[in-house]
Amino acid sequence: MKFSVGCDIGYEIIEPATLIFNIEAIAGGRQRILGETLTITPNLPADEKTATETGNRYLRLTAQPGQLRLRYTAEIELDALHNPPGMIEEVPVARLPLDTLPYLNPSRYCPSDQLARFANRQFGGIAPGFGRVTEICNWINAEVDYLSGTSDTTTTAADTFALRAGVCRDFAHLGITFCRALGIPARFVSCYAWQLHPQDFHAVFEAYLGDRWYLFDATRMAALDGMVRIGCGRDAADTAFATIYGAVNPLPIEVWSNADGNTAEEWTTDAVSVARS
Repeated sequence: MKFSVGCDIGYEIIEPATLIFNIEAIAGGRQRILGETLTITPNLPADEKTATETGNRYLRLTAQPGQLRLRYTAEIELDALHNPPGMIEEVPVARLPLDTLPYLNPSRYCPSDQLARFANRQFGGIAPGFGRVTEICNWINAEVDYLSGTSDTTTTAADTFALRAGVCRDFAHLGITFCRALGIPARFVSCYAWQLHPQDFHAVFEAYLGDRWYLFDATRMAALDGMVRIGCGRDAADTAFATIYGAVNPLPIEVWSNADGNTAEEWTTDAVSVARS
């Protein structure tokens, strides 16, 4: 399946500022970039780096006072891997690949140690595997209200658990936290999401099951098959679309994700397994 994705973001720079962006799609695996463009206005020199472990693509630039705009467009081909959910098992810690072990630990927004007692009481009796992670998503979707403005950049999964309200990043953080508390490696994923309304950068999570990472979205707001991955990491601190050092004011942002060709069917979010690795 092919998708056209992109964003148009801007800032009013008040004083000289350094900005680090993570808005370009990950290249590799079952996500292929057919073509892309990045336009920076004014035309500024930029440093670019692709993280070896995750594939995250970072862009750093320094801007002087005035307006700054970035426009990114990409044509993406997705080849989602579907396996029978009932056949996807959890992996004992003793047999996990070593590079997944950091995703078992508590992190800034995912204090899995604080919610471990609840996670084990609520989900510990469920048969290990893909179905247990799905039940975690079911619980979050049923028990946490999706409400804009209820959280900010300091909100952790423990805060969301107490408040029972949040946005996509909070749903993802809570899912990650519960998984890690149960010994399942889990990581945060930022993405362009087809069928998301209104369009914006979206947040989901991946759990390591069987021999690969599988996508999950507790918000149930977009099709898993149509998610173009931008970045992944321990939590949102590793995948922010913009990290700013200096005084700036954000301008209106536009994000889009459109299916190309005849891709028109509506997919459910957790009915099937979806992996891109």
